[in-house]
Amino acid sequence: MGRKESQKWVTYGRYALVVLLTLAAVQNGASTAEGQYLAPRSGVAVLCGAALLLRRGHWLTAPVLVTAATGLWGWAMLPLLLVVLFDLAAHRRTGVAFACATVALAGNAVCQPDVPLWRPQQYGSSLFLLLALVGGLWMGNRRRLVEALNARVEHLRIERALRERAARDAERSAIAAEMHDVLAHRLSLIALHTGVLGTTHSDLPAPVAERLTLLRAASTEALADLRDVLGALRGGPDPACAATPAPVLRDVQELADQARTAGQHVGMTVEGRQEHAPAAHRLAVFRLVQEALTNARKHAAGAPVDIRVDYGPPATLVEVTNTPGAAAEEAVPSGYGMVGLRERVTALGGHLTAGPGGAGRWRLAARIPHPVPTEQNGTRP
Repeated sequence: MGRKESQKWVTYGRYALVVLLTLAAVQNGASTAEGQYLAPRSGVAVLCGAALLLRRGHWLTAPVLVTAATGLWGWAMLPLLLVVLFDLAAHRRTGVAFACATVALAGNAVCQPDVPLWRPQQYGSSLFLLLALVGGLWMGNRRRLVEALNARVEHLRIERALRERAARDAERSAIAAEMHDVLAHRLSLIALHTGVLGTTHSDLPAPVAERLTLLRAASTEALADLRDVLGALRGGPDPACAATPAPVLRDVQELADQARTAGQHVGMTVEGRQEHAPAAHRLAVFRLVQEALTNARKHAAGAPVDIRVDYGPPATLVEVTNTPGAAAEEAVPSGYGMVGLRERVTALGGHLTAGPGGAGRWRLAARIPHPVPTEQNGTRP
């Protein structure tokens, strides 16, 4: 049952309780008036019940009416007064609640109705009034605590969603930057070699020399476009971004060697050749293994880690498993690395899973299919 649904049923329950207590007040008033239901006290009881149900006008309307009625007619109106005191205490109006209780008791002592609040027990009604006040205070504090907790949970949910979105955006920018560096390197080679060949155009046929000039111009323009796109993704000419070293296609074996140097027990199995996988896949493999080793150090210190990489084709596969181990001594704040990795793998058309792998192990696995060659799609470049 949701929060709104629960609140609705609480409101319905209050309505039913007020109606029952109003009918009880009418019945008690009639019994003390020789069975006359059409009496002033019956009309006042209905009016008080309506004021408690409708809650319109000033918030003091219902307390004043019920307090005056209880002071005039005693026990017959006491149930409605208890509801008033409970509501006032729940809304942090304890002073007004005490004033209403005091006025009702004093009014009974002065007016001396047929069934006053001071009989048959002299302090019996005071106990009921005190219980209503205590119950209202407890319920009000509990409601405010629940509302504060719900607001806190909602705040944390929104904050987590924003952090995950920021992590995904950062990973997309990182992918774009990495691919820029990879493509820029290859386009630079194309521009360089075509420029060298263009210097010997006197020894080349005119159509070939013309195509070489066109190819060099196209590669140079592509490099400029890539720089513009990267600048837009990095938020303009930020000196901090400009000083960031460009990522390179590094081998995962370097990560395993660094982890072994740091004291981790790492087993590595590599199948296939890196050249068979696209550059984006190799960058993703490096990030996956890096994040898996970092998480193993944080959450399973001293546990052996097994890494298996298969560059395919038809797909690039990564699987990293580790047995249970001790948590790191220093508390490391939880990041959103897995969110970024999932975004990276999904952007490449792959699938990433991370979770228990049986026998207490933790398993991270990713499968990234290789792009289908153009010739297999029935078209030619």
